[in-house]
Amino acid sequence: MGKLIKFFSRRRSWSLPYVLFLTVFVVAPLVLIMIYAFQGEDGGFSFANFDKFVHQREAINTFIYSIGIALITTLICIFLGYPAAYFLSKMRASSARIVVMLFILPMWINVLVRTLATVALFDFLTLPLGEGALIFGMVYNFLPFMIYPIYNVLQKMDHSLIEAAEDLGATPRQVFTKVIFPLSTPGIVSGVMMVFMPTISTFAIAELLTMNNIKLFGTTIQENINNGMWHYGAALSFIMLVIIGITTLFSDSTDENGSNEGLI
Repeated sequence: MGKLIKFFSRRRSWSLPYVLFLTVFVVAPLVLIMIYAFQGEDGGFSFANFDKFVHQREAINTFIYSIGIALITTLICIFLGYPAAYFLSKMRASSARIVVMLFILPMWINVLVRTLATVALFDFLTLPLGEGALIFGMVYNFLPFMIYPIYNVLQKMDHSLIEAAEDLGATPRQVFTKVIFPLSTPGIVSGVMMVFMPTISTFAIAELLTMNNIKLFGTTIQENINNGMWHYGAALSFIMLVIIGITTLFSDSTDENGSNEGLI
């Protein structure tokens, strides 16, 4: 008993629950995805699942279409989110906190409930469900994920740099393009990551707002897994993981370049 108490009194042992959580809910699923993705019907190592994806025209078209929807959604979120975050950063701290809370408040509600509310809104306005409703629902669900990272970066920005640029005779436009925007690039990149990737992989929003008439890449993964095609579904999931990894590496390099440009 004394040894057990001594073990848990050590500071390093406090990380044990987090290690167990990561192992069970993060590492183990990723390992299973990799095993199933590179496993053939005979149980041996195989690239057959990826070969099936490459030669399946419907899956390729769904993948390209999903990227297109994700790009449109992300661009709309940037155009709406950056001005909102910028004006929030100019508000008094107490007022800004209230407005930010109003933006974040819907995120406390389950995404299915929010999407069903969007369906009810379109029905009330007698608007058709389809591609337009899908993009609207994506923007509605993911816009706060674009606003908050940008607002967080703008709020913590070193205002002495802005004052220095103004003292050197820079116009408000030059201050924004040469100082504020480059320094806010890390927030934009974080927002893009938090909007672009979930948009590709989501399936519930697409099913509800298009009456299951439009399929995204996440829907394809879900259908294959539900139909017992675990190996092919895992291969599609692995492709998503590769895209996430590449995007993350690109975002890290963009963060460094953006920060350096803002200081030059």
